[in-house]
Amino acid sequence: MPASQEVLIIEDDPDIGALVAMQARSCAATVRVETNGLRGLLAAQDPRWDLIVLDWALPGMDGLTLCQRLRAQHCNTPILMLTARVSEEDHVLGLDAGADDYVTKPFSLREVQARIRAQLRHAARRFDGKTTPGLVERIEVARFCIDEAAQTATCDARLLPLTEREFELLRHFARHPDRVFSRDQLLRAVWGAGFDGFEHTVNSHINRLRAKIEKDVARPRFLVTVWGRGYRFSPDGA
Repeated sequence: MPASQEVLIIEDDPDIGALVAMQARSCAATVRVETNGLRGLLAAQDPRWDLIVLDWALPGMDGLTLCQRLRAQHCNTPILMLTARVSEEDHVLGLDAGADDYVTKPFSLREVQARIRAQLRHAARRFDGKTTPGLVERIEVARFCIDEAAQTATCDARLLPLTEREFELLRHFARHPDRVFSRDQLLRAVWGAGFDGFEHTVNSHINRLRAKIEKDVARPRFLVTVWGRGYRFSPDGA
């Protein structure tokens, strides 16, 4: 595990930026703060970041567009989005843009610290290559190979550019091929029992995962919807 992880905060409000930076430093992280979307985009393209904390409303370029640009460039750094937008539709927009987590303003400092700590914990596990006790290091099922130690996944030997959450979702499906999971079951299994979020979180991540493993997302072969029940992973694409 690195001695100090690195967090990029893109937030134009100096008071909020300082508070979030304080919470990140309390997690033993090194912090950089940018207050403009365009400068933030340039900084975020550096692969060294373990986490990007991103405000939605920014001068220069809004956070939603910035997030979309990063994901289009195959930036897989976890993104925690901060916003005053509280509706479920806005939450879904943020997740569909590529955010891994979403915190609404005004927020509890403890909540922000907990979300930052959780994301950094995932990043540390990627860095040191350690697996969770009880998990095999390699899952090979039909056309997919999930490498726990390297935190990578391939389909037909093609490396998939997955974010941390997308990797965990695919890994869960790969360990249970052809089994149907409801959105609530996936939330508890992949995000954790204490996750406070909408079930649409699952929909957004399913859509993003499909875009990376399916040839035709309108007619998915691997990750299929079972209407009224949830989702099933068919690794052979039958």
